[in-house]
Amino acid sequence: MKNTIYKEMFMDLNTIKNKIEGRNAKPLNVVKKYSVILPLVIVDGELHILYEVRSKNLNTQPGEISFPGGKVEEGENYKEAAIRETCEELNICKDDIKVLGELDYIVSPYNFKLHIYCGIIDNVDVNDIRCNKDEVDHIFTVPLNYFLRNNPMEYNIELETVIGEDFPYHLIQNGKEYNWRKGLYPVFFYEYNNYVIWGMTARFTKNFIDILNGEVK
Repeated sequence: MKNTIYKEMFMDLNTIKNKIEGRNAKPLNVVKKYSVILPLVIVDGELHILYEVRSKNLNTQPGEISFPGGKVEEGENYKEAAIRETCEELNICKDDIKVLGELDYIVSPYNFKLHIYCGIIDNVDVNDIRCNKDEVDHIFTVPLNYFLRNNPMEYNIELETVIGEDFPYHLIQNGKEYNWRKGLYPVFFYEYNNYVIWGMTARFTKNFIDILNGEVK
């Protein structure tokens, strides 16, 4: 403890500069990192977006609609993870995926960060895709024009701070009467045939369409 205090007391500006200068900033408290691909495919000469219906045997979000992707593994970047996971889930080759660019990413209040890339699956007929049944129940596509012509339904969830009784209220101003911030979390819904695309998948879809329409730079 004495050595730590000594170092802090005598830390100079050059040392501080060396610690901070050129450092890549990271979002605080992000525990897990994920990455997905919004896949474009050509169906009957028309651009479609491909979606997965997750396996009903999965522990997380079984049966829900998502984009291919998953956890970023040690030693790979977000783009590499998105491509790898897409290959594993759709049983296609890396060379069949051409990444066009990155969309806007999400830093979740649930301590994870999620990046998304737009890519086109080339040289593969969507009818020939045999997805990994351990992870994917089935796939379907939606014409891009459907999203360009139809806005999603939008609802807001109010986020509130829930605090345990053991919280040290005596250390903060106004104690239990402290005015904690509240937030609104938008939730979007698209209905297409018998499918309901919602949650982060719909949010990423809307972001993609907003970029195409010039509403987001």
